[in-house]
Amino acid sequence: MGAGGPRRGAGPPDGGWGWVVLGACFVVTGFAYGFPKAVSVFFRALMRDFGAGYSDTAWVSSIMLAMLYGTGPVSSILVTRFGCRPVMLVGGLLASAGMILASFSTRLLELYLSAGVLTGLGLALNFQPSLIMLGLYFERRRPLANGLAAAGSPVFLSALSPLGQLLLERFGWRGGFLLLGGLLLHCCACGAVMRPPPGARAEARAHDGPGEAGAEAHPRRRLLDVAVCADRTFVVYVVTKFLMALGLFVPAILLVNYAKDAGVPDAEAAFLLSIVGFVDIVARPACGALAGLPRLRPRVPYLFSLALLANGLTDLSSARARSYGTLVAFCVAFGLSYGMVGALQFEVLMATVGAPRFPSALGLVLLVEAVAVLIGPPSAGRLVDALKNYEIIFYLAGSEVALAGIFMAIATKCCLRRRRRGSLDASAGPGSEGGASDTEEAEAEADPEPLPNAPEKTRSLEALAAPSPSAGSTEPEAEEAEPGLEAGTV
Repeated sequence: MGAGGPRRGAGPPDGGWGWVVLGACFVVTGFAYGFPKAVSVFFRALMRDFGAGYSDTAWVSSIMLAMLYGTGPVSSILVTRFGCRPVMLVGGLLASAGMILASFSTRLLELYLSAGVLTGLGLALNFQPSLIMLGLYFERRRPLANGLAAAGSPVFLSALSPLGQLLLERFGWRGGFLLLGGLLLHCCACGAVMRPPPGARAEARAHDGPGEAGAEAHPRRRLLDVAVCADRTFVVYVVTKFLMALGLFVPAILLVNYAKDAGVPDAEAAFLLSIVGFVDIVARPACGALAGLPRLRPRVPYLFSLALLANGLTDLSSARARSYGTLVAFCVAFGLSYGMVGALQFEVLMATVGAPRFPSALGLVLLVEAVAVLIGPPSAGRLVDALKNYEIIFYLAGSEVALAGIFMAIATKCCLRRRRRGSLDASAGPGSEGGASDTEEAEAEADPEPLPNAPEKTRSLEALAAPSPSAGSTEPEAEEAEPGLEAGTV
């Protein structure tokens, strides 16, 4: 499991220490997506102690999610400047400190700042670097790795909610927050294993060379590469994610209240979310394995579009579901399509922009998604309060997600066709160079074989993963200081 894992040339090892990194990414993803939702079990106690309403108390989770998504560019800059491991270690400490400070809060404002802002920022500084490092270690098995890592979200949500209820009953909300703060220190342990793949430093010395050439390489690096916004395929992905985030989370948020409104008993209504979680746990790694098949890997964007369309149609077809049996069927279909979306979303982004631009692209995407998350679910809640009708909400949410899937498929096809035509025109002229992303190259070649295990851009990425030695420096030790871009340039 150490650094001596199997390697193929200069590309990602696709194994070895990468499995440890995958396990850490599983844990971090679980905390990032599960923790803001699990905190909701403390809301009734907080409402009683602070004399606040549900909407005021729910802002704790909302602020936490807003920080998780909205600080994406900040996380990108920090990863590019300091590397994945230091950023994740600091993030784990911030997340833990936020919950510990929250246990001493006497006002809701203090909860907003501690549990909301501080813990949310800490989770963000763990989530994004873990995905970046995962891309450094996996290429051939990357879809499977992304699916397994994404499975951490439903697993941790299923575990943290009952754990929070148990802590609340035994220690109260203050003791529960204190113990959850200690639990978040596991993020520091996950950050500690995020070392760059073996051979990255040697690769950097081979590319940059000794002396001033290596020293001059660092100032040229951009902390946040906004030039990725000029890529049409990236713009298509951003628009798709915005439309998706408007409606994707709404049915899961309203499901329990919708079932109760339909006359389902409280216990059975709460179990519906468990059904979604169980199906989601199975769907994510299974979809990741499916997306890694040689014939499907070049067409992952279309598989992602299909998952979005299936999710949207599930919402639309279940808007009038009133019996418990039809609600269970909806939960199975929703959990399956929701898991597919979760497993493929970051794999599609990696294939769209390529490895070197992934950190900046991920930060910008999360920022856009934060805006959509702050618009979609709150607006749905207000509509329910005003109209007293869940059916319209399901129609709106389903339409938004289905539109995202249709747009993704059509726009991706148009962009690839235009890029292919431009590549043919450029090949007629002298000195033309290829700069297409993974997906574009695969579509243009229409090659059913697996993607290459060590593409040139991945080798360039590993070359940036470590600093070049200054003139006259000796061979660095194995555990030398973390490079500024050890994993920040996937």
